[in-house]
Amino acid sequence: MSLERALALAERGRGKVGDHPLVGAVVVRDGETVGEGWYEYDEVDHAETKALAQAGGRARGATLYVTLEPCSHHGRTPPCADAVVAAGVARVVVGSGDPNPKVDGRGIARLREAGIDVELVDSFEARRQNEGWRTWVRLGRPFVAYKAAVTLDGRVTVPGSRWISGEKSRRHVHELRADADAVAVGMGTVRADDPRLDARGVEALRQPRRLAFGRGPLPAGSELELRSGQLEDELHALAADGVQTLLLEGGPTLATAFLEADLVDKLLLFVAPTLSGSGPRFLGDLAASRPLSRLEARPIGEDVLLSAYVHEP
Repeated sequence: MSLERALALAERGRGKVGDHPLVGAVVVRDGETVGEGWYEYDEVDHAETKALAQAGGRARGATLYVTLEPCSHHGRTPPCADAVVAAGVARVVVGSGDPNPKVDGRGIARLREAGIDVELVDSFEARRQNEGWRTWVRLGRPFVAYKAAVTLDGRVTVPGSRWISGEKSRRHVHELRADADAVAVGMGTVRADDPRLDARGVEALRQPRRLAFGRGPLPAGSELELRSGQLEDELHALAADGVQTLLLEGGPTLATAFLEADLVDKLLLFVAPTLSGSGPRFLGDLAASRPLSRLEARPIGEDVLLSAYVHEP
């Protein structure tokens, strides 16, 4: 339960960590929680050092639960791994390793060299909590989630109706936009719908960047940002600007292009209890099948949200 508590603490930093990961930490001594911490950029101190400071002398001989491998390098603060060693912690349970190929495993190695018992859980929940940051650090591009609303027969239009999904699903889409660094469609969707792509009617710390992939021109008055280069090049450019997560809302042409380029990490399908009977499907033909993992289904109003990973974080 202590790692689960650390994950919950890490969430307190959501929207407050800048380009850093969410991290939570709990110190347990003789079955009692004696220190807790989480990371927020403005407060500078890392989750581990906060938890250790709260624990004080009780950290000696204790177990530290931390959601991400303690850092082993100097940044705005000294290495957390050194702080853990200095505190006399006996055991460390790590939720997930650091995906950065330049530092992966070094924090754990530092702890083990000091004689600390280290368990790397490799928790999927810990990896999912930072799925955007992990992809951004490891691959130098944003984590891409493709979202579509579909009928039971896989269509993306319903004759005579503006909407496919229900009101609760549409609200959830705005929550997804509020959580994303950028939202994008293709030019076909721009020409057909002239979408705004902003987050409306939900709490949003800031609006996402709003993009259109493809050849212009954009309609007069459009507030979207046109990206006309190769998809992979554009994603790397966005990552260099700090975009860690991209919500793709385009139609089947853009979705197929992203999947064929192996640039989609997660699928989100809002399935409505409707048979369209005709019209385009949410995805075109692919050159090969794609296995998915971590399939989940949950009701949202009258709809069902299906989610699955193409690439796990």
